[in-house]
Amino acid sequence: MGFRLILEGEEDLHIVGEASDGAEAVRLVRELNPDVVLMDVRMPVLDGIESTRAITATGSGARIIILTTFDVDEYAFAGLQAGASAFLLKDVAPSELVSAVRVVASGDAVVAPRVTQRLLETYVRGAAVPAPSAAPRDPLLEDLTPRETEMLGAMAEGLSNAEIAHRYFLSEATVKTHVRRILTKLHLRDRVQAVVYAYETGLVVPSNPDY
Repeated sequence: MGFRLILEGEEDLHIVGEASDGAEAVRLVRELNPDVVLMDVRMPVLDGIESTRAITATGSGARIIILTTFDVDEYAFAGLQAGASAFLLKDVAPSELVSAVRVVASGDAVVAPRVTQRLLETYVRGAAVPAPSAAPRDPLLEDLTPRETEMLGAMAEGLSNAEIAHRYFLSEATVKTHVRRILTKLHLRDRVQAVVYAYETGLVVPSNPDY
């Protein structure tokens, strides 16, 4: 109810449905076709992870934001793997919640990229045993140009389009074009899925021992 009150106060945001459990969430997304879904990880009947997986499996264009209690949370990571576009802490400031919904709806950036990176560093490192270097290289990576591979690496660092443009002396429009091509070639839903992919395929190796 608190999130609803915050979002309803914005002229450009409209609440089209509210679910009391995960199964109802899946049904409402199918019926109402929302742009963005705020998904709690812990719900009755069907939890947020399975609900996210069910929604993305239908080919829905809805972008899902996982709501969690801790910034490094195995459920949040599972949510990203299941197809969520981002995650937020439940105590997020109202202005950050509104901004996150707009950012995810636009598809142009990852919400809280540094936090997302920390989450990936933590859980991909834990999964990368015993010999990550032995994992076969995904042949889809061969379809990327050298520039697109650079772009994917920068995305995996959590850089926004503007930051990538600044690093490589490109316009933001050019970066957006590269991002679209990367997502198409790798058959990925959005930027955060590209980041998860970069870690899971070994293109980016967790390196910071403090995470």
